Amino acid sequence: MFTLRKVTLLVALSSSCVSPLVFADSNVALDSLVVTGTRAETPLLDLAGNTAKISEEEIDFVRADHITEVINRLPGVMIQRGNGQEHLTSIRSPILNGGAGAGSFLYLEDGVPMRAAGFANVNGLFEANTEQAGGIEVVRGPGSALYGSNAVHGLVNVLSRAPSLDLERSIDVSVGPHDLYSTKATVSDTIGNQAYRFSLNGTTDGGYISESGFDQQKMTFRHDYYGEKDTFKTIFTAANLNQETAGYKVGTDAYKNTAESKINDDPQAYRDAKSVRLSTRWDHELTDNSYFSLTPYVRHTEMNFLMHFLPANPVEKNEHGSAGLLAAYYRDLEGGHKVILGTDVEFTHGELSEIQTEADPVGSPGYGGPGGKYVQGTHYNYDVNATVIAPYIHTEWQLLENTRLTAGTRFEHTRYEYDNKTGDGKFGSTFYRPGDRDDTFNNFSPKLGLTQFLTEDTSAFINLARGNRAPQTTDLYRMRKDTNNTLTADSETIDSIEIGVRKVGAGIQYEATTFYMKKKDYFFRDSSDNNVPDGKTTHYGIELSAFTPIGEQFDLGGSFTYARHQYDFDHEVSSFSGPVLSSTIKDGDDMNTAPRHMANVRLGWNFQVQSRMELEWIHVGRYYTDDGNVHSYDGHDLLNLRANHKVTNNLTIYGRINNLLNTEYAERADYSVAGGGDRYFVGEERGLHVGASYSF
Repeated sequence: MFTLRKVTLLVALSSSCVSPLVFADSNVALDSLVVTGTRAETPLLDLAGNTAKISEEEIDFVRADHITEVINRLPGVMIQRGNGQEHLTSIRSPILNGGAGAGSFLYLEDGVPMRAAGFANVNGLFEANTEQAGGIEVVRGPGSALYGSNAVHGLVNVLSRAPSLDLERSIDVSVGPHDLYSTKATVSDTIGNQAYRFSLNGTTDGGYISESGFDQQKMTFRHDYYGEKDTFKTIFTAANLNQETAGYKVGTDAYKNTAESKINDDPQAYRDAKSVRLSTRWDHELTDNSYFSLTPYVRHTEMNFLMHFLPANPVEKNEHGSAGLLAAYYRDLEGGHKVILGTDVEFTHGELSEIQTEADPVGSPGYGGPGGKYVQGTHYNYDVNATVIAPYIHTEWQLLENTRLTAGTRFEHTRYEYDNKTGDGKFGSTFYRPGDRDDTFNNFSPKLGLTQFLTEDTSAFINLARGNRAPQTTDLYRMRKDTNNTLTADSETIDSIEIGVRKVGAGIQYEATTFYMKKKDYFFRDSSDNNVPDGKTTHYGIELSAFTPIGEQFDLGGSFTYARHQYDFDHEVSSFSGPVLSSTIKDGDDMNTAPRHMANVRLGWNFQVQSRMELEWIHVGRYYTDDGNVHSYDGHDLLNLRANHKVTNNLTIYGRINNLLNTEYAERADYSVAGGGDRYFVGEERGLHVGASYSF
């Protein structure tokens, strides 16, 4: 029978269990518990669908300076680093940018969205304290049936680290190349029926590229209360980023010129961002087999940055504040069945302005000069009030002893109230400011899945799901009136089927999944920077992940992905001189920045108790950098070496060598007609990082 006390115990166990991936003295393998798939603690084998998890121990071992270093270890995931803390995300998708990149992936913090759905940020993960998290869970493919807008191609749930049972204090310092310094500290304890953890970290980076770098600070405070029938989990997080940004390096294969690639061609670029979030989850036990959960939350984010990826460097300022409530009722039924009924409600006020003070540097007709494509002045200045109301139901049915059916659906009502604070209509040849208006979007997201236990530690599953997202406010109100006369955006829809098998427990552990997805009303900007409002795409592939011990001290783990992401429509772009081949799409073309194969393989050596060394191979295959499949990047292979040695019970030293073979590569490559052609964020040379952690 279900009780709230059992949930509390399971959470404590899952937070304190020792990962066999990291520690040599662990010979017990426990079934993984995940929370993202159902919004409640669930054994991984029971899920009808995928949920990959990076454990607390793995986070502490990798000690990532950037989220890419830890999350790209998972199958189907490739986050490309820009400069500093910037990044673009791919989860069962190509790398997406703009409104598509912001709106296709949902970033959560203990199940609460870190940003309002219509006000997402392509760099959203730099707002999460992943450096001191208790785990990171990733769902690949649609998650909209439970979580709503933005969980189209996938979602990332950053879990806060649970408080310790006894007094814990630690400080961690590390140094790296180009004046990279990082400090982390935490204090935690449990006193009676209350527990807390306070974590703080700060990083300063002098920048791999000249005249670049950043300073960033993050903090997380968590307080837990355990009562007879009630538990409360309160989380407060804050983040601040001040970054001097190095933009793209322009020119074919520019990343291969080591000396030239370190010169910042746009030293005035910057990004300043702040965010705060507060939530409290209250679970109240009604009976032995039912409880309800209420999670009120508030958030505020603001950002000011120079848009270095556009000609003439306009400056964007945006901010939004939200208040919301996640409400759910959980009930276990006789026969092993389960029902979850819930409603999410959120109110948001957001503001955005985009102002260009420089003259357009591109002088060709239709692109620059007076009345050209990028004109000086206030491009946009508007406010938006948003309301989201989303009831949902999730059910699980034990059809046979080893067969479980999952079914659910979510209805999401989104309303935007838009107020234009500058002139209505056309501005220059491109920008268009709609007049004041209200927009409403209603979306249904059903899900149906089946799980079949094959043995006690192996299960197979099939999952059908639909993902939806209302347009981003920037899709609707930062419009472009271009050669396509694009002035509309609709809700994006993706339909998915996946089939997989997984094994957990002792010995070899693995998961193999194949998927097929079709998307419509895809709103994006092509390689000529024109809006495309009604794109169609197809996505299919195979994802593999595995871990196996090799003798008593060694182990081998990793992931492999083969995927095709293709346009499913025709789209032609013409200029005064004829068709623009790099932007002209034919049905069946690969989407840009979509490598067909990726791999991450790790050989581990537990050379002493709680001391480990790991050699990591990262493979990124060739991909096209434009929509017309004219230009491409060859891909790359990298080796990284990490080591962690526990000197005493209190002192641990660690180090790593990134890019062990000093390979010339690009973190990100793309092609832009307006941006000058081939562009790259240059990958770093070989670099040594060392640090120490002390507990007292």
